[in-house]
Amino acid sequence: MAVNAQQKTVLQLVGVVLVMGGLAWASVPFYDWFCRVTGFGGVTGVAEAGSEEILDQTITVRFDASKDRGMEWEFKPVARQMELKIGETGLAFYEAYNPTDRPIAGMASFNVTPYAAGGYFDKIACFCFDEQILLPGERVQMPVTFFVDPEIVEDPDAKYVHTITLSYTFYESDLPEGYAALEVGADENNNSVAR
Repeated sequence: MAVNAQQKTVLQLVGVVLVMGGLAWASVPFYDWFCRVTGFGGVTGVAEAGSEEILDQTITVRFDASKDRGMEWEFKPVARQMELKIGETGLAFYEAYNPTDRPIAGMASFNVTPYAAGGYFDKIACFCFDEQILLPGERVQMPVTFFVDPEIVEDPDAKYVHTITLSYTFYESDLPEGYAALEVGADENNNSVAR
């Protein structure tokens, strides 16, 4: 069975549409992977443990917090900045409060500036890895454990960075099914620490 020119053109066009659709679908996960590997755009790294090397050089880490429009929580860093040695493990807390009469779920997006430092800022544990749910009137302190990779001093674009800003933005997300059964562990002051 011979394929005429018109059918061949249609098959080529369908092939082009399928290839373009596949590339569009793959671009988001590829870009996410690229940013995480390179630190491009201020995306941080993730580590399972702290650095084995601690330099005798300090760096200041500033903490910033914002909310998406319509997010009803109050959200702020507990401390605005800390100074630590490059390679030393730091622990910072952000505080969130739900002043409403309804439970609210949220996810935090994050970035690091300057962007050149993003690939050297490694999180060991972070509240931003999971969805957070605050019950009405609940206040929590959410930890982030991190370090600045000593390799930053070898990078010609990042070695002169003396201050890094870690920023989080909270967005409201859909409440999961069964959220009412969630045990918050609140004390008599309705304060708790996120797990």
